[in-house]
Amino acid sequence: MSSYRGAVAAGHEHTADAAVSILEAGGNAFDAALAGLYAACVAEPVLSSLGGGGFLLAHTANGTHRLFDFFTQTPHQRLAVADQAFYPILADFGTTQQEFHIGLGAMAVPGMVHGLFAVHRALGRMPMPRIAEPAIALARQGVVLNPLQAYLFSVVAPIYLATAEARRVYGSPQHLGLAREGERIHQPELADTLEQLAREGADWFYHGEPGQQLAELSISQGGHVRRLDLQAYQTLERTPLTGRYRDTTWFTNPPPSSGGLLIAFALELLATQPFAPNSHGTPAAVMRLAETMNQTNVARQQHRPEALQQAELIARYRRAIGQHPLFTRGTTHISVIDAAGNAAALSLSNGEGCGHLLPGTGIMLNNMLGEEDLNPQGFNRWATNTRVSSMMAPSIVQDRQRLIVTGSGGSNRLRTAILQTLHHLLDHRLPVEQAVRAPRIHIENDVLHLEPGFSDNTQQHLTTAYPTHHCWDSPNLFFGGTHTVVAEPHAICGAGDPRRGGVFRRC
Repeated sequence: MSSYRGAVAAGHEHTADAAVSILEAGGNAFDAALAGLYAACVAEPVLSSLGGGGFLLAHTANGTHRLFDFFTQTPHQRLAVADQAFYPILADFGTTQQEFHIGLGAMAVPGMVHGLFAVHRALGRMPMPRIAEPAIALARQGVVLNPLQAYLFSVVAPIYLATAEARRVYGSPQHLGLAREGERIHQPELADTLEQLAREGADWFYHGEPGQQLAELSISQGGHVRRLDLQAYQTLERTPLTGRYRDTTWFTNPPPSSGGLLIAFALELLATQPFAPNSHGTPAAVMRLAETMNQTNVARQQHRPEALQQAELIARYRRAIGQHPLFTRGTTHISVIDAAGNAAALSLSNGEGCGHLLPGTGIMLNNMLGEEDLNPQGFNRWATNTRVSSMMAPSIVQDRQRLIVTGSGGSNRLRTAILQTLHHLLDHRLPVEQAVRAPRIHIENDVLHLEPGFSDNTQQHLTTAYPTHHCWDSPNLFFGGTHTVVAEPHAICGAGDPRRGGVFRRC
């Protein structure tokens, strides 16, 4: 493929560096992705934790594709509302506010640890203790908060100030409140946990002392999770959702998660739309893209997810686009490709965290049952013992010349972020860095969100077509973070999305 050993795009320099160090030591793409996972739990604590879950889409050098689902699971029983520790906090993004629910009543069964070892057994090459070494060292030496991580702490401060243990780990040594930009967070308990976990395996977490402590904490503090839930948890291997887009084959996260399905539906709608050479950013091209998003939203609201794969339904919404008049929460992602042609697209989330750390471990527990986006029927109405659905959509696209690995954080916005990045790469043939950095739109509930960077003419057409709109002053993490790697016959290139602290490393 190239003279490189591989490349990584991720949401933090320490996450990417951990993955690269494993590639340099002879590990494959899957070893590197797992090293990045460990490191993200240290360096990106609001977005990733061993108390959360995720998905890994694997492309092997021999052409096979496997999707590992280790997202969170609902418990076997649901407590009465009066018995739950489940309460709202207000997250302040500066330009807007959003209500999240925390407390141990918001915690689902974590899957991250199980997924780590399931992927390693299936595809890993290096010993797990070696894979965890960069993250262990990072947790011991401490991480200096960069601007993005400091901003995220400020947004969800009520969560990370909610308990004495959280304040002890994430509080500032210099002043009241959480650590700020430029301050160093040391996590020695997490380092010890990572070291023992890598040595002893997932059973230690789910069946051993951590699992016992987690169940006892949940029982005593109004949570639903019990030992049975932890001991019954399994990583699920699914067949990736796949299809054709123009001259490429794409693979993404299948149901029950919905993000991949919505991206697939949008690609089907776009597939027959004309995009002339050099039309990137023109009113016609962007309006086609906007209406594709809009029709995808309509279909999402009116039809069950599985129906979105039906050809007749796709044709109906494609016609609707053609008839349209032309006016001329915390998630992170890691993409890895190695020199042999293996690739990993890994998306991770802890929600925002429930405010409670598992005592003595440094692990912030998730609040997936308090995520409004993951509970569309309302809180406390979830089916028991069921995999939580997610919008996360780690994705891989392949043609004769290129292998594209991408994904994004960003709740409902991640699907449109991925769609636009792929659209820029495949339809407009933009270089990967330009495709990732290009200004984005997002349409939700008939409201158009618009990043700066479009021409005045294009912006005018968009805002006329969507009278209810919000024009952002600068690129923002609201619009996702598509950390992307692209392998070509003689080169590997990529881009970390600056909206979410993205970095790209090649070795």
